[in-house]
Amino acid sequence: MPNPEPPALVYPLHSRIKLVLLRWLYTGIMYMATPIILYRLFVRGLKLRSYLHRWAERFGYFRSPRFPVDSIWVHAVSVGELNAAIPLITALRERYADWPIVVTTVTPTGSERLRQVFGDSLFHVYLPYDLPGSVRRFLRRIRPRLAIIMETEIWPNLYFACRTRGIPVLIANARLSERSLRGYGPVQPLAGEAIRSATFIAAQSQTDYERFLSLGAQPERLALVGNIKYDIDMPYEMVDSGIEWRHLAGSQRPVWIAASTHEGEELAVAHAHAEVLQRFPDALLIVAPRHPERFRPMVQLCESIGLRTRSRSEDGTAEPETQCFVADTLGELLRFYAAADVALVAGSLEPIGGHNVLEPALLGKPIVVGPHTFNFAEITELLIEQGAAVRIPDGRELGTTICELLGDPERMRKMGCTATAIIARERGALDRTLAVVAHIVH
Repeated sequence: MPNPEPPALVYPLHSRIKLVLLRWLYTGIMYMATPIILYRLFVRGLKLRSYLHRWAERFGYFRSPRFPVDSIWVHAVSVGELNAAIPLITALRERYADWPIVVTTVTPTGSERLRQVFGDSLFHVYLPYDLPGSVRRFLRRIRPRLAIIMETEIWPNLYFACRTRGIPVLIANARLSERSLRGYGPVQPLAGEAIRSATFIAAQSQTDYERFLSLGAQPERLALVGNIKYDIDMPYEMVDSGIEWRHLAGSQRPVWIAASTHEGEELAVAHAHAEVLQRFPDALLIVAPRHPERFRPMVQLCESIGLRTRSRSEDGTAEPETQCFVADTLGELLRFYAAADVALVAGSLEPIGGHNVLEPALLGKPIVVGPHTFNFAEITELLIEQGAAVRIPDGRELGTTICELLGDPERMRKMGCTATAIIARERGALDRTLAVVAHIVH
């Protein structure tokens, strides 16, 4: 178990000078990049208005919550990380009922997902940019007694500020892809110094464990804990509503879902469904774009190639003659996974790294992924090796693969059973993570 005291790190003089210079350089670049970041935020806001709101929070300016005691702070950058954090946040609220919970995200979609699950019962604020003044204002306002950072968010000024103030930092469900490790490049010593400021790193997998070691993590503050996402609770009311939705759309027709698609994948998905329709004329495609700004373009794309298309926001459900249904809402992906026979987990046809394969696995759905799954490498490989998932080399193979699966119900059944068995076997990371929290805070 970790020592709850922040680590005292001692380096030779030349190393300390190098780290100071790197931090100055990093901070200077962050200040210079701030206008560009704000411009990008504004451009995204033209497509999704929520990006234009609450800008002051991104610099640490917000009304201080009047907590009677110090808080537990959980950071989850966006929807995927927040979904992984939900079981942890729920357990923290039960075990530490007297301590306020603060949750930060970076994206408005993450904020909206938090509101859907917890309403106004938790304090939410956007994580400030990694500027020293912004970080100081943020920490002064939320007064954390423990910081829990989900997955891979390594912000040097934030970590150093926590260490200076004696705030323990737990990197929970920690993962570090090979791409991210290479991406630190010349500032890798600074990133390594930042993670050495953490009180404990709870790695998802053996590969993540080894990568954190190579980045500079202290072995005594690092452990293989497992992936909290395996401990996801099944919201059976959403599953039931997905089955009901499927009945309205046509219970006997084949249905497949393309989940969390990105712009570069949309055309391949639409063309794949045109191929599926040649073999299964009554087939239905459910497509759930990853980002809200892609909702309307996806509808327009499907209509442009002649698919009879409806959407969740405008039509509610599909009809028996609908060929493509765009799930253009947030927080309902599990419902549409439950309604489908086969699931493509997107973000993997393009070099984005893939998205969470555990949700369809938990529902016992046969899974299809593309060649790029480095964000969930070990989980995906485990599902493929044991026959619960299929990898295709590119989008051109998607239609053929979906047809093969839809045409073989026994294979789909076996894949689904294998997927649920893997999930059941791998559970337990949540309890191990909570044990680390208990050791730190007591």
